[in-house]
Amino acid sequence: MIIHLLEGSLKIQVYYCEDDVEFEDNICIEVEEDCPDDEKLLQANQVIISITPVEARQLATLLNQAADASLADRETRSANNED
Repeated sequence: MIIHLLEGSLKIQVYYCEDDVEFEDNICIEVEEDCPDDEKLLQANQVIISITPVEARQLATLLNQAADASLADRETRSANNED
């Protein structure tokens, strides 16, 4: 799965690395940045972080919780603006 952020300059890919099946941290988060040097967030053009399946689920849970809170706040603000 790939997602493009920051107007396409940041590509994040998440995948299970079957070649690393013997390691516990075989879920990869690959971050690739394509932008001018003065706009870069990372020192390297590409970074790969390996995490465990449990850590991947924790990260997914945190992202979902943050998204839920943001959407709920947006709905509340929208409802308050309609009054």
